[in-house]
Amino acid sequence: IIRTDHLTINLVMKDENEEHNFQLFRECLSTPLIEKSSIAPTKKARKARAGRKTAIKPISASTEEPDDAAELADFIDYVATEIFTNLPPELQTLTYSTWLNTPSLQSQYSIPVPQDTISKLINTLPLAITDTLTTYSILTPTKTTLEFLTPVLTSYLETLTTAPPAAAQLRAKATECEICLREWVPLTFHHLIPRAVHAKALKRGWHTEDRLESVAWLCRACHSFVHRVASHEELARDWFTVERLMEREDVRRFGEWVGRVRWKAT
Repeated sequence: IIRTDHLTINLVMKDENEEHNFQLFRECLSTPLIEKSSIAPTKKARKARAGRKTAIKPISASTEEPDDAAELADFIDYVATEIFTNLPPELQTLTYSTWLNTPSLQSQYSIPVPQDTISKLINTLPLAITDTLTTYSILTPTKTTLEFLTPVLTSYLETLTTAPPAAAQLRAKATECEICLREWVPLTFHHLIPRAVHAKALKRGWHTEDRLESVAWLCRACHSFVHRVASHEELARDWFTVERLMEREDVRRFGEWVGRVRWKAT
């Protein structure tokens, strides 16, 4: 049972795959919502008129605190449940093995997912979902439900249809995100030296070949944040360990904040 300020939802998962996939989908959805909530709006300073002694002096821009983490977690739970339970059953229980051995699923859900497939999935969702996203200013006049949910569904499907990591990497898997320390969310493996710059890293002597496959286990929100604050080249050259990443104030503060976004037990 998930309780939110909106309503109480009875979410009964049929099997472990469905439960795992819901947690994964919720994490994919949480990434843009957390990003939006972690960017605090600022107030513009008033500009004084020249030549007036009594003019109001400019006020330093003040930053509002992000939304309460507990309320944000409730909201993410609610929206994720509403969307996930309205996806086709085959997507709720999809596994890599099922996808790999079912040609019809491969034709529909291979990356890049055909736009008409994504559109059909989103356009069949209840209108109440769009109303909720609009009410809470997630959607704007320039961003539609399709535009907002396309990267969420793409991320979800990409994760499900990607071969699991090698056994050696699985053995070294952490039990919690190495940045925010949350242990109840799905983890992704972040290549500390991005594959796109492996050749450059070797050529310029930044790393030896045996270091190229180093990974860190991060939740999706922290993984996304790391790639927002540094390019592939910067990650490979300067931020190639978790310890180095945590030396950055922006990464450390984000980890502390997102660590307070906790899902309620289902």
